[in-house]
Amino acid sequence: MDSAAATAAVVLVVLCGGGGGGAEAWTGEIRGRVVCDVCADAAIGPEDHVLEGAEVAVLCITKSGEVLNYQAFTDSKGVYTVAETMPESDRWESCLARPISSFHDRCARRGDSHSGVKFTYNRPSGHSHTVKPFLYKPTSVPVYCS
Repeated sequence: MDSAAATAAVVLVVLCGGGGGGAEAWTGEIRGRVVCDVCADAAIGPEDHVLEGAEVAVLCITKSGEVLNYQAFTDSKGVYTVAETMPESDRWESCLARPISSFHDRCARRGDSHSGVKFTYNRPSGHSHTVKPFLYKPTSVPVYCS
């Protein structure tokens, strides 16, 4: 399902009352970007470009203790989005987002030193949590970066 269809499905569930036997519906969203750090300088600059089709995994633990795993791919703007509507009592409590693969032959080496970003999800229903960009480095840095 593409992100537009997923967003439409989330909106439809919210508008229709969520189908949750009287429980109040809660909608959460996690988004971020995946970027090729062309000069491998750990800073996003004009020489860098977004990576379309990169895979990101998001793992969330709910208030009830359930572990939910999500898989997302970046769009043409390098943005990935995970969204879900659930009962307020089962909402996300904490999450871990981590890059899996860039699927880009010239920019496939992980650029940041940590394997993911852990965070507490404390946003109200309908609001998004933005994760810092994940960086990949090219297999060889261009001469103009020196």
